[in-house]
Amino acid sequence: MAVLDDLSGFEFEDVMEDVFRNLGYENVRQAERTADEGRDVMMEEVVDGTRRGVVVECKHRGTVGRPVVQKLHSAIATFEFDGPKRGMVATTGRFTGPAIEYAQRLRRNDDPYPIELIDGEDLREIADEIGLDLYNGRIEILCDETLRPFDPATSVAAPAEEAFQDIDNIESTDLPAPHSHVTFRPVVAVTADTNAVFETSVGVIHRVNDRSRLVVHAERGHPETASGDVSNLVLENLHATVDLEADRFEDQFDVVEERRFGQTQTEYKDWAVDRLREHQTTTVSYTGDNNVTYTKTCEPNRSDISIQSIEPVYLPQVRHTTDLQEYSYPYEYFAAGPSRVTSEDEIHQCVHCDIAGTDNTYTYCANCGSINCNSHIKTERLEETPVCTGCAVTERFAFKTKYFYDEANRDAFREEYEAMPFYEKAKENTWLVVSAAVFVVLVLLGVLATVGGL
Repeated sequence: MAVLDDLSGFEFEDVMEDVFRNLGYENVRQAERTADEGRDVMMEEVVDGTRRGVVVECKHRGTVGRPVVQKLHSAIATFEFDGPKRGMVATTGRFTGPAIEYAQRLRRNDDPYPIELIDGEDLREIADEIGLDLYNGRIEILCDETLRPFDPATSVAAPAEEAFQDIDNIESTDLPAPHSHVTFRPVVAVTADTNAVFETSVGVIHRVNDRSRLVVHAERGHPETASGDVSNLVLENLHATVDLEADRFEDQFDVVEERRFGQTQTEYKDWAVDRLREHQTTTVSYTGDNNVTYTKTCEPNRSDISIQSIEPVYLPQVRHTTDLQEYSYPYEYFAAGPSRVTSEDEIHQCVHCDIAGTDNTYTYCANCGSINCNSHIKTERLEETPVCTGCAVTERFAFKTKYFYDEANRDAFREEYEAMPFYEKAKENTWLVVSAAVFVVLVLLGVLATVGGL
């Protein structure tokens, strides 16, 4: 573990904090770094229904002797915890014989403060157990679980086919199979407790006692909080993950891509603490002893926020692209089995204008493959089926513009129009029909006026 040995003492404590949290310990936190009094990490465990405090001393270089173990024993005794307590010493190196014998004697004598020793070999085994790479010195997150990229009860293409169902003039049987691309994107679900009390000379003016859960996009670059819908999708489906087996999904999708976690667990922990401090900061008003009203900004300290768990998982982002003649329609969403959150939808979008969204009506033009809003779809005169304004051939007949699939249909209608009697031509032009009716009315009124004059 030569690379890990290059870390500073504080960096090694960060490593061990993440290790213990992944092992299932609760309320894992580091001691104040000004004077740890032999206590580097404090945490809690529940064994047979009994909650026990655990104090850890971290020594990551060289050989650890008996004095370190004895010092920890004294630190456990003075550690304030309402319940049984025990200790651990963790090192990337090894323990001397006297150190091992001292820890063993504590256990043999049923000492109230037993101590467990964890050496470099133990750390390697723990790393394999919890899926962490300790060899790069940064605790790279290794994860082999993902939310389901599709609903096993349906086909992979079902979401895209469903999106086309409310598009007029096209049936699911007319759709070609979409090109399917799945990207397994890393996220971490963070659970944290904030417990902060703010006091002045008049007493407590504000208190925070809150449990927060947030989901963070964890790819390379800066962490980013997931949107509310995506966060709910992840948190509601963490119990239903499957193994991320690329070969298995290559049989279902045309392209399978897996991205790596870009930061360490410690970096995500620190980032989450900073975000929660910002979120929990508020300004309150209070009345002082002199009856004057004051305001105070209450910002939790880092020590007020305890990260309870950091759960890595892959979140599938599926992109279907359906090609229809001249146009391609991407439909993209985050998936968790039958549940999904849409991130891009060009199916419900007019190709000719900015109208988009599922609240509008769209019609498919079989002539060119476009999807259109009501303003950009017309009725083809010769075949009485939809045609869009983008591909239609147009011509004005009297006072009315007619739309045709092509020039051949236009020319065929020309011949029909020329052979029509006047009253049929009038039917083709609403203006002519109205004008003719008005003309007839006026003629009748004139006749009646003449007869009345006689």
